[in-house]
Amino acid sequence: MFASFARALFGSANDRSLKAHQRRVPEINALEPSIQILDDESLAAKTVEFRTRLAAGASLDDLLPEAFAVVREASRRVLGMRHFDVQLIGGMVLHSGRIAEMRTGEGKTLVATLAVYLNALAQRGVHVVTVNDYLARRDAEEMGRLYGFLGLSTGVIVPNLTDDERRAAYHSDVTYGTNNEFGFDYLRDNMKYRLEDMVQRDFSYAIVDEVDSILIDEARTPLIISGPAEDSSDLYRQVDEVVKKLVQDPATYDKDEKFRTVILTEPGTETVEQMLSDAGIVTDGALYDIHNISVVHHVQQSLRAHTLFARDVDYIVRDGKVVIIDEFTGRMMEGRRYSEGLHQALEAKEHQEIQQENQTLASITFQNYFRLYKKLSGMTGTAMTEADEFAEIYKLDVVEIPTNVPVIRKDRDDEVYLNAAEKYKAVSNLIQEIHSTGQPILVGTTSIEKSEMLSELLKERQIRHNVLNARFHEMEATIIAQAGAPNAITIATNMAGRGTDIKLGGNVDMRIKQELGDIEDPAERAVRETALRDQVADWHEVVKEAGGLFVIGTERHESRRIDNQLRGRAGRQGDPGGSHFFLSLEDDLMRIFGSERMSGMLQRLGLKEGEAIVHPWINRALEKAQKKVEARNFDTRKNLLKYDDVMNDQRKEVYAQRREFMAAADVTEIVAQMRRELVESLVSRRIPERAFAEQWESSELAEDVQRLLGLSLPVADWAREDGMDGERVAERIEQAANAGMAAKGEAFGANVMQYIEKQLLLTTLDAVWKEHLLLLDQLRQGIGLRAYAQKDPLNEYKREAFKLFHGMLDEMRERVTAMLARVELVPPAEEPSPFERVAQEAPRPSGASFLPERGDTLVMGGVGEALLQEVSEASETHLAAWADTPRNAICPCGSGRKFKHCHGRVN
Repeated sequence: MFASFARALFGSANDRSLKAHQRRVPEINALEPSIQILDDESLAAKTVEFRTRLAAGASLDDLLPEAFAVVREASRRVLGMRHFDVQLIGGMVLHSGRIAEMRTGEGKTLVATLAVYLNALAQRGVHVVTVNDYLARRDAEEMGRLYGFLGLSTGVIVPNLTDDERRAAYHSDVTYGTNNEFGFDYLRDNMKYRLEDMVQRDFSYAIVDEVDSILIDEARTPLIISGPAEDSSDLYRQVDEVVKKLVQDPATYDKDEKFRTVILTEPGTETVEQMLSDAGIVTDGALYDIHNISVVHHVQQSLRAHTLFARDVDYIVRDGKVVIIDEFTGRMMEGRRYSEGLHQALEAKEHQEIQQENQTLASITFQNYFRLYKKLSGMTGTAMTEADEFAEIYKLDVVEIPTNVPVIRKDRDDEVYLNAAEKYKAVSNLIQEIHSTGQPILVGTTSIEKSEMLSELLKERQIRHNVLNARFHEMEATIIAQAGAPNAITIATNMAGRGTDIKLGGNVDMRIKQELGDIEDPAERAVRETALRDQVADWHEVVKEAGGLFVIGTERHESRRIDNQLRGRAGRQGDPGGSHFFLSLEDDLMRIFGSERMSGMLQRLGLKEGEAIVHPWINRALEKAQKKVEARNFDTRKNLLKYDDVMNDQRKEVYAQRREFMAAADVTEIVAQMRRELVESLVSRRIPERAFAEQWESSELAEDVQRLLGLSLPVADWAREDGMDGERVAERIEQAANAGMAAKGEAFGANVMQYIEKQLLLTTLDAVWKEHLLLLDQLRQGIGLRAYAQKDPLNEYKREAFKLFHGMLDEMRERVTAMLARVELVPPAEEPSPFERVAQEAPRPSGASFLPERGDTLVMGGVGEALLQEVSEASETHLAAWADTPRNAICPCGSGRKFKHCHGRVN
């Protein structure tokens, strides 16, 4: 009660924030006359003036009113669009590092230009993050005209660009791209071997479009770059045959749809164990014996594939591949694969070619990626329902921006039916009724299967319509563009976050592009274009008179935000419109999350077969169910983040170390320090403090020194010397090791030795980090069992991960020192081949362990493929001469690998 009184007296936090920004709007408007009188050249010159003032000590806030006025005028001249006052407020919210919630159709793309231009003046780069490549290209092209007019450069990051193209885009003033591309570029950059090969700049400022979709919906799945692991395709197929029979008996497994988990029951475990034994998969011991743990993993993933993942809902099969469908946007996620063998299990289930399983090489969550930016802001039509999560995870406040014109859309109460068949019949009836008035209709479904089922019902009634789902992904822009035309009916799977407005009467620019693209005669094109614009203008009035776009929801989503996004497609910019949601007790939300109390309430309200219940109480009860799901999903993401934060601290340390290695001209001192620490560790392990010489493990220490440092030292003789202790032994070993490395450095030459040391440091760090990530994954999977011992799994994970990290550093120190001790230069042949001359000029480590190479090349172990690239390219011209090489012979290129795994590899 007191809170309500305080809000009435002082206004809400949102009201106070809006008032603070509204005070600056008159200041911007007052500058408009003086800006309008400038010619194009003088207007564009304002950018140089602003940058000069910034260099002289002015702040971006000082420049804001004038910069916004300049962008508004430039937009009017270049794009034919002038920012509304509420859009100026939205721009200020974005500049302040907060989230601007603006209704669909309020021009968020144009709003972003204000904050983008102002922050780009600092010349540190501004990233604009979109939900798909189409929007990244479109916005970069359209808004790039505005930025170009004002003297700013614009780049766009899309798939299949070269590193040079990416680097140029990132060094533009404004860079557009998707969250996936930005995130993967960050991971790839931290796998490079030279600073100049990296493509990204420092993370200064980012504006995230559809911020709720990117920072919340997609935040449950981390970005992962992986490499091939051991092949187990046959085992997936064998286990799939077993599990396919097993799942026919529901008593063999327990499935929890709410938490999307499935486990074998006790009878199920006994049954599958017998079936695996009969199939010859488990030949020794019980299923849960340690040597059968791999089979258990395969069974669990196959069970998940058969019971939790449905074709045409969670994935589709296309061109022989299992392609994931984004549960929030309905789009295909080409190139994305489920991890931990789940994708392979789905491929086995669908009898498709099983791709090789992968091992994580680098990963990051979107939460931790976007927290790299010094300033972050976002915009969307629906963020208030997730305001708590934005504040807690990203420290981002949400500000609701008022609409330019009041919303007049009419939202009807939900209709609830007993079963899905009755619901879809009612939906079809309403579509037929509204269609007869000429009013365009947008129907939202939650899966491909349901969109196609509804499509069949409409075909039976001979009602023309378009279907937009992952199967017709390529036609998305075309279908949406004309969804507002008279009599148009569009069935869309997960319409939320599509990023394209539905305009009443249709999108005239899209029609011009499609229908007039082949006309070369300018006169004919101008006549046809005028006719099209007149037609769309007439249609706009017809549709407006009919009541605007009508949105029909065939199901409630888990999140209120997704429903609000679907509703928000109608009633943009003060247009008329309506919305109506239909539900049944068989819907996933009602079945899984709806309480028994809700079912009882519906029965009391008189819900009978063939009838619908319409009541505000139902809307409120559904909202409570959705809030429960949202809270559960928030907890899931928060829990994921807590664990990832542990890895993130380690990731930052490793990536910072890599950059330090790459930036250093000479890493000799770093290597010497590692050698010193290794020697101290070896000695302390074999010579306890204050121990008598008789208690020393002298022979073992000598063996360690021989194995790791390649030195034969008389440690046992030293033990018999008077006054000898562990510290003096360590000094002697270190002196001998340093002398050996100094001699090697003289033989190799300073430049070659520096190159070897740097590359060894980087490649070894990558190798141990990859192994460490695998250990952390395995630790994460089993750490929850610690709860049975009354221990907090998160604290246990932190403790164990810390120990593993220090173990990783010890392993790196040991490997680097041991490999440097064994690096040798192999004498050249009398007449080196052209390839060998290339190798001499640019020495490249071999991927094999200490195998001799032909030519004056370096020999070292465990280094990796990246460093072989240049010599590999140089050897392409010699392939014809090597054609008769036996496949199991060593490759003539000198890589040390078998010919069939090198230049004789069949792609």
